[in-house]
Amino acid sequence: MRLIARFLVVAAAVWLVAAYVPGIEVQKGIGSYLVIALIFSLANLLVKPVLKLLSFPLLLLTLGLFLIVINAAMFGLTALLTNRLDVDGVGPAFIAALVISAVTWVGDNVLGLKKD
Repeated sequence: MRLIARFLVVAAAVWLVAAYVPGIEVQKGIGSYLVIALIFSLANLLVKPVLKLLSFPLLLLTLGLFLIVINAAMFGLTALLTNRLDVDGVGPAFIAALVISAVTWVGDNVLGLKKD
């Protein structure tokens, strides 16, 4: 149940990004948001740990702020893997990563989805 709720929080975050961040275009329809959330979640599950391991010195040097760059790269990778999402550059991907991180953090805390 927690996995489905977290997936829906990510889909809602993608909807917010598409609605309010200029430079992010999503094909209309709830199916597009669900597919994008699925691909984004899979990228975070499979690719993000490798990127975190490879960029460990930068993560230490920036006290973890480099994670925002990694999240933006995951959003860009999602755009490359699906034709339902268009990202116009690094700036919109960076803002999208911030918004998605904030929304998922709030959603996790409000819905009690955090692991104890």
